[in-house]
Amino acid sequence: MTDLLYSEEEEALRAAVRDLLGDHCDAASVLARAESDAPHDRAAWKALTDGMGLAGLLVPEELGGQGASHREAAVVLEELGRAVAPVPYLTSAVVATEALLACGADELLAELASGRTIGALAVGLHRAPGAAFPAVRVEDGLLHGELTGVADAAVADVLLVPAEDGGLYAVEADAVTVTPQVSLDLTRPVATVRLDGAEGRRIGDADPAVRRALRAGAGLLASEQLGLADWALTETVRYLKERKQFNRPVGSFQALKHRLAQLWLEVVNLRAAARAAADALATGEDADVAVAVAQAYAAPVAVRAAEEALQLHGGIGMTWEHPVHLCLKRAKADSIAYGTAGAHRSALAELVDLQAP
Repeated sequence: MTDLLYSEEEEALRAAVRDLLGDHCDAASVLARAESDAPHDRAAWKALTDGMGLAGLLVPEELGGQGASHREAAVVLEELGRAVAPVPYLTSAVVATEALLACGADELLAELASGRTIGALAVGLHRAPGAAFPAVRVEDGLLHGELTGVADAAVADVLLVPAEDGGLYAVEADAVTVTPQVSLDLTRPVATVRLDGAEGRRIGDADPAVRRALRAGAGLLASEQLGLADWALTETVRYLKERKQFNRPVGSFQALKHRLAQLWLEVVNLRAAARAAADALATGEDADVAVAVAQAYAAPVAVRAAEEALQLHGGIGMTWEHPVHLCLKRAKADSIAYGTAGAHRSALAELVDLQAP
């Protein structure tokens, strides 16, 4: 039976992560960093990994990890989503880590678990679980090719590169050329990775590793989208209680109450879907179905929550200084990450043997 409730330990983890992000990732700091040439917050990453050991949540204890589950990782991602934190947690501590778990690459897993090494799966951020993905050529034991749309490649120390021979190769970042691409979401930049005769170490088979990694990424992305949507709803309600028009709080107008009530219902439903996906990934029961359901629902809700927040904040919401645009850009970018809602609906239709619309 799926357990959608948070345990005491998960709530304690949430409180600790929120406190830490309050110190490192306030809106002004995130915005200033997004406008710079170095959008990733190394100090926040170090605090999350060195200080709290969160990079190793999914890694067994015997390899230096925490031996926790996807449920705990989901709580962390909720808080990272709320703060739109510019750290490579989803890409390194979830997606790259899951690929290594599938390969049994213990040494590299231990390095990622410590947080001192950042990993990135060299597959475009838009690829859905189970979808075909580009691979590079292997000639005389060296890797050649170009891969686009790789999230957080600019900050990665090691890239996990799928090759045409069916293998997944670990490639040091200094052996490749990383060229930033224009990203809508300034807090999770994507890049093109070019390999011109790069040396790589084969660590396992690419297909099962990439499939497992993208499934976990899609399933836990729903928790990040939940954090975004919850922040947008909470901040909008708070603002509408304070903002006055015609000598009364704007939030007292019936039309706005209806919009907020509808949004609240959608966020509650998103919480259930995201928690179900995290629990299914943790237990391995019906994980494919739970992930497809969560992602089919999450993207539209997160985008709508951010759009409502932008509009209902009025003039101030349209300014660059207000953090709501960071939330909207992350929500829009997330809506195509690890597969669109439409792709997940089609996958779900096959999984449950129903005709897709």
